[in-house]
Amino acid sequence: MEQGRKIVNNYGSFDVVFVKGRNATLTAADGRTYIDFISGIGVNCLGHGHRALVRAVRRQAARQMHISNYYLSDEGLAFADELLAAAGFSGGYFGNSGAEANEAAIKLARKYGWEHGGGRRRTIVTLEHSFHGRTLATLAATGQEKFHPPYFAPYPEGFKTIRAGDFSALEAAFDDTAAALFIECIQGEGGVNLLDKKWAQAAAAAARKAGALVMADEVQTGIGRTGALLASEALGIEPDVVTLAKGIAGGIPMGACLFRGAADGVFKAGDHQSTFAGNPLACAAGRAVLKTLCAPGFMERVSRAGEFIRSEIRGWNSPLVQDVRGAGLMIGVQIRGGVKPFDIEARCMDEGLCVSTAGSDVVRFLPPLTISDKEIGAGLALFRRVLRSLQ
Repeated sequence: MEQGRKIVNNYGSFDVVFVKGRNATLTAADGRTYIDFISGIGVNCLGHGHRALVRAVRRQAARQMHISNYYLSDEGLAFADELLAAAGFSGGYFGNSGAEANEAAIKLARKYGWEHGGGRRRTIVTLEHSFHGRTLATLAATGQEKFHPPYFAPYPEGFKTIRAGDFSALEAAFDDTAAALFIECIQGEGGVNLLDKKWAQAAAAAARKAGALVMADEVQTGIGRTGALLASEALGIEPDVVTLAKGIAGGIPMGACLFRGAADGVFKAGDHQSTFAGNPLACAAGRAVLKTLCAPGFMERVSRAGEFIRSEIRGWNSPLVQDVRGAGLMIGVQIRGGVKPFDIEARCMDEGLCVSTAGSDVVRFLPPLTISDKEIGAGLALFRRVLRSLQ
């Protein structure tokens, strides 16, 4: 990016300015089009310019955008009812982002632990290669050392990290000091790593046996991304707490922390608050997203599209592709041969394809859930061209 920009480039942004989009196709200021295989890191779940979502936002913007949480809004009440019913939870908290939703879950777990063990029960168990956010608490929960630079220290205490799939670690991890198990159902930033179902169920059972909560970070995997409303459904762990964000409002900043069972009733007035959280505009967008996702056949098409993409890439037999994994339209292509995933990302941008990286050796796809077959074909053709150019 050129020097002198007033917004700090914390993101290492590419020097391209997008001005509009239609479904999974973006148009830059110079008129060039790009296939969007990342959808704002999974945020634009209905793509760009989705008619129902645009209509809902326009209508709500004309009525009311924000009133503060001193009062209730009709859109907020309606979205809460619809989301809780669809997800199978009894209560929830609306926030502005995934990090904020995860902060709410951490605070809920700490309060739960205090009420069920005093000052002793405060440890939250997370996993190696996990990612939970960029605030100090969510960084401390994140199981990747590269996210713990010394200049942000000291980090909050009370987190214990174990290895996913390690059955022997479970007994030691969960004792009377444990407040919660906090896991991603698929580790997104860590490399699109799928959890073993039997291990996840054993970990949840160990947590509950010790009197701890089971919490699922579904900021990236939730809201239809894996072909189901919640990825935890496939693992069969029935979490007490689920966090959501990314696609929950289709592009309007929003997050949510949902709870049930042992976690219900923990939060009281004043425990966790946010000025913008759950404003009517975001909730109206959320209602439009949820209605679209719950339409007959929508989730099934997400699953089919994801399997098609994974099968196509496997069929290329590229010497650069070590593995292709994921669920629904959350896809990781593991790279070998000494080629860096970022170099592939940059080359894809040159060709007109937006992707991202995850972990140390994975190219990640998070396309809009509404991506068309034509856009899938165009994006895959560009990706294959890039891989061939780097062989």
